[in-house]
Amino acid sequence: MQKFRLISSFSLVTLILFSIFPQFSFADEKSSEKEKDDDYYQMMKLFADTYEQIERNYVKDIDRRILVEAAIRGMVQELDQYSNYISPRDLSRFNQVVEQEFGGIGIQVHIDENNGRLTVMTPLPGTPAYKAGIRAGDVIDSIEGKTTKGFTLPEAIKILKGRAGESVSMSVIHKGTEEVIPLTVTRELIHVATVLGDTYKSDDSWDYMLDKKEKIGYIRLTHFSRHSSEELQAAIEDLQKQGMKALILDLRFNPGGLLSQATEISDMFIKSGKIVSTQGRNSRDRKWEATAEGTYDGFPMAVLVNRYSASASEIVSACLQDHKRAVIVGERTWGKGSVQNVIELEEGDSALKLTTASYHRPSGKNIHRFPGAKDTDVWGVTPDDKYRLRLTDEELEAFGEYRRKRDILDHNAKLDNEFKDKQLDLALDYIKSALNEKTKPAAKEDAQKAEKKEVEKEKKPSKKAAALPQPAKAPLVIQTT
Repeated sequence: MQKFRLISSFSLVTLILFSIFPQFSFADEKSSEKEKDDDYYQMMKLFADTYEQIERNYVKDIDRRILVEAAIRGMVQELDQYSNYISPRDLSRFNQVVEQEFGGIGIQVHIDENNGRLTVMTPLPGTPAYKAGIRAGDVIDSIEGKTTKGFTLPEAIKILKGRAGESVSMSVIHKGTEEVIPLTVTRELIHVATVLGDTYKSDDSWDYMLDKKEKIGYIRLTHFSRHSSEELQAAIEDLQKQGMKALILDLRFNPGGLLSQATEISDMFIKSGKIVSTQGRNSRDRKWEATAEGTYDGFPMAVLVNRYSASASEIVSACLQDHKRAVIVGERTWGKGSVQNVIELEEGDSALKLTTASYHRPSGKNIHRFPGAKDTDVWGVTPDDKYRLRLTDEELEAFGEYRRKRDILDHNAKLDNEFKDKQLDLALDYIKSALNEKTKPAAKEDAQKAEKKEVEKEKKPSKKAAALPQPAKAPLVIQTT
């Protein structure tokens, strides 16, 4: 009887919805509207009948929620690759990606391909794991009394993460030793930095000054999360105290994130004009304009992108390119020009990430790469002339390995200074050329004025973040906990 009542209730809701529409059709609408309402009713009836047949006659019992969630996912899959349903069990992980915050001990781990053991890639500076003496290369031998032999990454992450203030017991084997050392580590709220430098300094903070002689700054932005603009502002302020004369902003492998963070970061570098605009079917058109207050200018900039730079990365690089504020170096970007809104379902227990608008660069040109798009079509962000350099898959893999090793917090490790990052070298070529032009006699007066303005200006206030895009990710097998 309970099952019958469920189906009957569902059908009754459908009938009630249907009964509302004909009243308007008879009074105000044409017959085509009534036909549309009829189609709607028939489709809902088809869904209800299918659900009822499966639930009543399938060979074995099946959970009703599994059926409903499968139906929702089926609908969303017909839309685009960026819209999706977020179930209650996935919502926490989704929020952690957006916020870049979670309860944990602060390490990046992977399964070592040589011994198959759960191994620390690197601790994050200042985290409980770092304070407990866990270092890069340590094998995590056990967690909560269970051996990690045969553990998968998801299994390990699930145990290591938890509420801030709670403890986790584990044992580690330091790199180069065989002694098993028991540890008890208290979890904290871990904030994963999205603004990084090239290497760590002796105090374990990031070094953002790439060339100390020429005063060329280098900042990597890995995601556009809730605090990215604040982190970036702090990094630039640090560089300016050191006398920065030029900046390279590295957006390679950046999959995007919050739209509001993209507009705030773009606003940091241009004084006026359009940053980006959005257009939607059922939402008003919007555009974001730059403000002069707090603008970082008076120095040359280069932005590094590659085929994994997407969404918010493309908003920033397109904006700076269209306003001629920076030269774009590297290869054509991913091509994601759509905005997703996160809509709460079940009073916040689940959510729907739905594409609701498309965005366009200041010039009005399209960014989105639609299915079937050709290389000759307009999409993505193409680097400036003379600064286009596409790496092969082999070169990209070698660069990834080089970059990961430099991100390990281990002052005893020997850094590879022989590897040539060809895209970064190309950006440096532009920066040094621009600095040479700037120091010519005709440009000295302008440079002095710019420096004076930098001293006088106040910090730009941070702005609230909202709305989320999300695209492709680089294939990494490292997870943070």
